[in-house]
Amino acid sequence: KNVPRAIELWTEAAELGSLDAQYALGLVYYTGDGVEEDKPRGIHHWKQAAMEGHVPSRHNLGAVEYYNGNYQLAVQHWVISAKVGYGDSLNCIKDMFKEGHATKAQYAEALRGYGDAVEEMKSHQREEATRLGGSFINTGF
Repeated sequence: KNVPRAIELWTEAAELGSLDAQYALGLVYYTGDGVEEDKPRGIHHWKQAAMEGHVPSRHNLGAVEYYNGNYQLAVQHWVISAKVGYGDSLNCIKDMFKEGHATKAQYAEALRGYGDAVEEMKSHQREEATRLGGSFINTGF
């Protein structure tokens, strides 16, 4: 496990626009996995990726806010990621609703958005192939 080399490569990839690399950098710095723990630096990387639409980074920002007791900020992050179909965020909002930290309206908004996103992700071609008993194979032509 060559963490310094991985950080070097992720940093280069992040500078070239890789959101997954930003996420990975956030993870190693936030958790201190193979490097000295630097939570603010990890959060910075997640914020950079989240601003560009990286959903797992947005979810992790919600988790950070939740564990810091900033429940409304956590809900805001998780609503955003639930609305693009990230189930973990929806489950977190549901748990917060049960705990009394999220409102029924917030949970309903996330649930509606999640449902809409999942519906949009469905492939009508895949559904039709399944209905006909076959499978859709992308041959590249």
